[in-house]
Amino acid sequence: MNPNVLTHDEVLRSAPAETADVEIAVVVQLNMPGQTADSVALQRDLTVTAVDDLHRLGARVTIHDVGGDSAPDEDAVARADGILVLGGGDVDSRLYGHTGPVPNEYGKDRRADDREIAIIRTAIAEDATLLALCRGSQLLNVACGGSLIPDLDPFDLHKGAPGEPLFIDETVALTPGSIVHDLYGQDELTVRNGHHQAVDRVGEGLRVAARAADGVVEATERIENSWILGVQWHPEENGADDHDRQVLFAAFLDQVRARKAAALTV
Repeated sequence: MNPNVLTHDEVLRSAPAETADVEIAVVVQLNMPGQTADSVALQRDLTVTAVDDLHRLGARVTIHDVGGDSAPDEDAVARADGILVLGGGDVDSRLYGHTGPVPNEYGKDRRADDREIAIIRTAIAEDATLLALCRGSQLLNVACGGSLIPDLDPFDLHKGAPGEPLFIDETVALTPGSIVHDLYGQDELTVRNGHHQAVDRVGEGLRVAARAADGVVEATERIENSWILGVQWHPEENGADDHDRQVLFAAFLDQVRARKAAALTV
C-alpha cells in the first residue's frame, strides 16, 4: 500500500449500526497534489473521526472522493439523505478572481474544486441538507459567487506558526439568530482551527454566522435554503471539544431525519 495515497477503506473503518436510518454522503478530497505521508495521515484522521461520529449517531456513510481519478457519482450524492463536505487542499484562486501568487499554497486541484462546486450547487438547487467544514465552507462561498482571502496575514489567530502544531483553539463570535448561535445558545464558542484561507466577500444567498476576533468570517449559512451551513473550523479534529462536535453533528442529523420523515408523508 502506498503510504502517500488514501483509500476509501482507510476512512471507513467503523460500521454503521444495524438500526442506521439515514444515509450521509461524505464528500471529501481524500488525495491532493504534493501530499506527504504526514498530510495523508492528517486527512485520514479527520475523515475517520467524522465518519465514526456519524455512525455512532445512527447514520450510514458513503464516501465520495473528489480528488480521485474518477469523478464522484453526483447522482448518488444527490440521492443521499444529507451531505457532509469535509476539508482538503487550497481552492484554486482563479475561481474567485485572484490571479497573483498565493503564499503558502498547498494541495490545489482545480479538478477537485470543480467537482465539489458542482455538488454544492446541486445541493443548493435541490434544497438538500448540507454541512460543510473548512475547505467545504470556502467552496460553499465560491459556489455562491463569493471570494476568499488567499493567505491570511496575520495568521496567528487561525493556525499554528511554522514548525508548531497546525491546529489551535480560537474563540469565535456567533451571530445572533444564526444556526450556530441557536445550537450552542451562546455568543462565543471556542473552536479548533487550522486554516490560512478564509471567506472574504460573502457569496450571494449567504449570510455570516460567525466571525473571529479579527473580523475574519468563520461560518456562513444559506438564507433561503432549509439548512445549509458552512463552518471554517474543524469539529472533527482530534483536539476539538467532543461535546461541541456532537452538538453540531447531531443537529445536522436531526435536520436530515426531519426532512426525510416529511418527504415520506407527502
